[in-house]
Amino acid sequence: MKTLRTASLYLLAGLLLTASASQAASSKPDIVIVATGGTIAGAAKSETEAGYQAGAVAVDVLIEAVPQLKQLANIRGVQVASIGSQDMNDEVWINLANTVNDLLDSRDVDGVVITHGTDTMEETSYFLNLVVDSKKPVVMTGSMRPSTAMSADGPLNIYNAVAVAADPRARDRGVLIAVNDDIHAARDITKTHTTDVETFRSNEPGLVGGSLFGTQVFFRSPTAPHTDGSAFAGKIKGTLPRVDIIYAHASMSADLIDAAVANGAKGLVIAGVGDGNMTAPAIDAVKRAVAKGVAVVRASRVGAGIVRRNVEVSDDELGTIASMELNPPKARVLLKLALMKTSDAKKIQLYFDRY
Repeated sequence: MKTLRTASLYLLAGLLLTASASQAASSKPDIVIVATGGTIAGAAKSETEAGYQAGAVAVDVLIEAVPQLKQLANIRGVQVASIGSQDMNDEVWINLANTVNDLLDSRDVDGVVITHGTDTMEETSYFLNLVVDSKKPVVMTGSMRPSTAMSADGPLNIYNAVAVAADPRARDRGVLIAVNDDIHAARDITKTHTTDVETFRSNEPGLVGGSLFGTQVFFRSPTAPHTDGSAFAGKIKGTLPRVDIIYAHASMSADLIDAAVANGAKGLVIAGVGDGNMTAPAIDAVKRAVAKGVAVVRASRVGAGIVRRNVEVSDDELGTIASMELNPPKARVLLKLALMKTSDAKKIQLYFDRY
């Protein structure tokens, strides 16, 4: 009888522990890590080799490499691509955006973390900032060193990114980027160094916050419309139009502008000198492009500042669009989305003024 009573007590204790563990798991947020490849999933032949293969490590391996993630959230992974972000393209963007939107539509998902290469992270993050249709946190992260490197920065970046995505205060702040203990807004971030782990900067707007070993502090919220407040939010159908970036320089000719138009570009972004300027022959080529119905945005190759309308160049006369705060890569993203709605330069300018 005593043995039976003891067994019953052990069974009851086991049930209570199971229930307690189940309750603890259910109280944690459900975060999905969506992997696209990049250096964070890269592998090299040795811990000190600079060269590596991007996207060589699968998402499940990345998750297993940081077991502490289970303390923050219930985690699962989805592999969308396994590429270096220099090979990021429209097809992957659309697949990624639609996958994220589908995940966030689920009641079983509280937030999404996206692992991505650093080369084009500023473009992908801004694209998602405009098309994700949810207030739930979306946090991107990456690394400057491959997973096999000495002092790899990826594991802590993933840990902090999950911590940010699991934080209720991250809701409705648009797409965020958690790298190197910093939290950036997608609209503001830019890569500024080829190899430094502190490569990402937000220039004049500044950081959204910081994340130190999974503990967040938030300084501000982005003010431009984003995610479910964006006119572009929702699943993407069809293809994105071709938009090329042309880099301005001394003695800039008209050739590349004419060639881009001849090869099917529906939009052009001129990475102009100074305040979005270019040579007289380039201006003439822009006039020809606009006359053929090509949307042309004047941006600047300078790392900071605003390109306003009609300052040194008459946009009204040229029929061009001023990029405002957006750098050339981000201006290209917005122009691609704007062209899916209109080819009217005046209406496109309103998007640049707003987003």
